[in-house]
Amino acid sequence: QLQLVESGGGLVQPGGSLRLSCAASGFTLNNYAIGWFRQAPGKEREGISCISSSIGLTNYTDSVKGRFTISRDNAKNTVYLQMNSLKPEDTAIYYCAAYNRGMISIKMCELSQPVYAYWGQGTQVTVSS
Repeated sequence: QLQLVESGGGLVQPGGSLRLSCAASGFTLNNYAIGWFRQAPGKEREGISCISSSIGLTNYTDSVKGRFTISRDNAKNTVYLQMNSLKPEDTAIYYCAAYNRGMISIKMCELSQPVYAYWGQGTQVTVSS
């Protein structure tokens, strides 16, 4: 059974940092493009970062560029999202998701939700003083 489990969320002050983890079971993360999404209260879920399969090309939405970094540890079958300089507007439930479209997933990754086939349950991040 393919499963994704997020962890690492919590309460942090503005300007602080958190590292989210997305652990996979039942499949090899390196063979999939992985995305991080978030949904703030009253807002639609948005894609914020992704990493392509195999070669690990990355993509970020403008609001997190320069502050968030996505990475993958193949030995641990885990993808991380390092979040620095956090702002109150980063408060949301954060989800990771996975998809595989063969060579397309290697050359690029998408922040569009419909392509993602597998989703985790989410982890809450709250940025507040």
